[in-house]
Amino acid sequence: MIPRLLAGSVRELIKYFPVVYVGGPRQSGKTTLIRHLFPDLPYASLENPDTQLFASQDPRRFLESFPDGAILDEAQRTPLLFSYLQGIVDANKNLRFILSGSQNFLLMEKITQSLAGRVGILTLLPLSLEELPTDLSSTLSPEQWAWQGGFPMLYDRGTPPHLAFPNYLETYLQRDVRLLQNVGDLNQFNRFVRLCAGRAGQLLNLSTLAKDADMSVNTVKSWLSVLEASYLIFFLQPYYENFNKRLIKTPKLYFTDTGLLCNLLGINSKEQLGTHYFYGNILENMLLVELYKMRTHRGNRPQFWFWRDSNGNEIDLLIEEGSEVTAVEFKSSKTFNTRHFSGLSWWQKTTGFSADNSTVLYLGDQEFATEYGRLLPWRKAVGVTK
Repeated sequence: MIPRLLAGSVRELIKYFPVVYVGGPRQSGKTTLIRHLFPDLPYASLENPDTQLFASQDPRRFLESFPDGAILDEAQRTPLLFSYLQGIVDANKNLRFILSGSQNFLLMEKITQSLAGRVGILTLLPLSLEELPTDLSSTLSPEQWAWQGGFPMLYDRGTPPHLAFPNYLETYLQRDVRLLQNVGDLNQFNRFVRLCAGRAGQLLNLSTLAKDADMSVNTVKSWLSVLEASYLIFFLQPYYENFNKRLIKTPKLYFTDTGLLCNLLGINSKEQLGTHYFYGNILENMLLVELYKMRTHRGNRPQFWFWRDSNGNEIDLLIEEGSEVTAVEFKSSKTFNTRHFSGLSWWQKTTGFSADNSTVLYLGDQEFATEYGRLLPWRKAVGVTK
C-alpha cells in the first residue's frame, strides 16, 4: 500500500468525532486506507447484497451487531442507517464508526441532516504526485503523469491505463450512475461524460453542451451534478471581488484525474498527449488538481477561484488562504519566457495585489524571482522537490 497523506487527518478527526466520513471517487483508495488505519474495527461493505438487505430491513439490529463500532463501506447504499446511527453514537460516547462513499449526491444530505455535529468529513482523491515513491515521482515527466493519472490501481497492481479506465467507467456507470433515477440511458450518459472531457479547463457553456449532447439544459445541469457528486469533476468558480471591471460569472470545468480525462479523449500514450491539440488544457488541469490534492489530502478545504473580465484578461487560479490571496498562472511550456508574467503584471496593476503573492508555475526546472512574482518549477510546486 502506498502511504496516503490523508491518514493523519483521519487519525486526528476520530479523536473528536464519533463518525468520520471519507468520500472520494470510486477506487481512489478509501477502503484500503481506512482498513489499514483501523485493522481492529469490523468491516462491512454495503455493496454486498446480503449486507445491504440486512442493513435496509433492520437498521437498528444491523448497527447493534457492531458494539465497538465498525467500518461501513459504500454507505450511500443504505442512507436510512444515518438516522439510527445518530442515536447509537449519542448513547455510547466510546463508539467510533468510519463511513466511506463514492457518491456524494446520495450521502451528504443525509449526513448533514442526521449527523450534524457528530461527523468529521474528509475527501480522498486519487494519488497526488508527492504521495508516489520518490524514485518514481522524481522521474515521471509531466506528460507521463498527466496521461496515466493517480488512481492507485495503476501503481499497486500495475494495471495498464488502457485496461484500467474502460473497466473503471463501466463499473462507475453500472454501480453508481444506475442508482440515480434521473439517469435512464447509460449509453447517453457515457457520451455525455466524453463531451464534458472536451471542455476541461474551459468556461462551462450549458447551452452549447446541451445542444451537442442533444438534451435539455436542465438535464445537463442534473447530469453535471451527478459527475460532481461522484468526484469525477469539479467546478472552479469565478472570484467575485469587484475591481471596477465587468466580470465573467461562469465557472470552469475540471476533472479530478487527468488519466481518466485522457482516456475519455482517446489519448492512448504520453507521446500522443505531447502532440494533442488539447495538451495545454490537460496539463493545466493536472497542475491545478495537484495543488488541490496537496490541500485536500491534508484535511483542508481549498478555496480556489479564477478571475476573468469581459475583455478576456484572466488569472488561472486564485488561492485564498486566511487573509491572503495568491495569484497563480499555469504555463505548459518547459522554457521560460518573459511573456509568462504578462498576465500577473496586468493583474497587479489592475488590483494592486503584490508580486510577493504571484507565481508562474511551469513545466521547466528553473526557479527565480522577478519583479512580477516567482517562477516555480512544477515538481517543486506540487511538493516533490524542495
